[in-house]
Amino acid sequence: MPRDRFTGDMIAPQLRGADVRTTMSSAAATRIDLHQHLLPPVFLDVLRSRQVLPYVRDEWTLYTEGESPYSLNPTAHDVERRRQQEQAEGKGEVLLSLPGNLRIEDLPFDEASVLVDAWHRSALDLGDPFRVWAATPITRFDLDGLADVLSDDRVVGLQLPASSLATTDDVARLEPVLGLVEVFGKPVLVHPRHVVAAPRSGVATADSIPRAEQLKAAWLSWQELGRAQHPSLRIAFIALAGLAPLAQAASQPRGQKPKADPNVFYETSAYDERAIDAMARLVGGASLVHGSDRPFRQPRDYALGAALNHAVFSSNPRTLLTGQTS
Repeated sequence: MPRDRFTGDMIAPQLRGADVRTTMSSAAATRIDLHQHLLPPVFLDVLRSRQVLPYVRDEWTLYTEGESPYSLNPTAHDVERRRQQEQAEGKGEVLLSLPGNLRIEDLPFDEASVLVDAWHRSALDLGDPFRVWAATPITRFDLDGLADVLSDDRVVGLQLPASSLATTDDVARLEPVLGLVEVFGKPVLVHPRHVVAAPRSGVATADSIPRAEQLKAAWLSWQELGRAQHPSLRIAFIALAGLAPLAQAASQPRGQKPKADPNVFYETSAYDERAIDAMARLVGGASLVHGSDRPFRQPRDYALGAALNHAVFSSNPRTLLTGQTS
């Protein structure tokens, strides 16, 4: 009888291939999708009222810094339709975050505060199965406001742009914010931004650095300073951290692996089973968590074997969110 590629457990024939996906779907109510985007009506109305970027015109055309106008799909942001879709797929929890291309955290403090407040108010009113990643201005900190938001049970943690953790100096600067999240016992989600501009005078700007490189830089900064600065903070990197652990391992003497860190997690959107397989072998299956990036990508089952599928879709996300292992 074959074995699970990741755990070594014996796999019965009915749990292989397509049957694995069917088996997992039958228990999908325990699933958690850590990474989706949905713009609630109240938040969209605030964007429609703005006169400077980012803003929405003609009801559904989004304008953001450095990008061509983007036509939002009304269906993708229809709250009741999305709710029914998630419930039909059996999701237990769906975690919503601000799209990175809005760049709200980097706006002048007063502007950022209005949009962040609108995000929290509108997203927290959506109800099940939706829960919310908080956002916060990073040009100037609002620790009292962030503490109020983190105290809400429907807020799962804080999302930060990868570019805000690009260097160890950046990590040190964010120490008050990261420390507050750590005190609340909630995790941080590191999200990249779209590439929007060519390098200026041959020098790369934060917005011209590819998404994978943004994530790699943030992951390295966390390795170098973040963990020592915040020993108990749980942190998840979107898109397998741009495969940063694999790149680091490739540069090390043969057989040397990155130092294990049970509080670092790697979200799986943007990659297929081959990349997930390679990461699981390097960092361990317990570090992998499911996120889909809906509506920009659609959720899909991975043919990983029953044991790892359950871990990636259910038990590992729960550990990230609560710190408790099942």
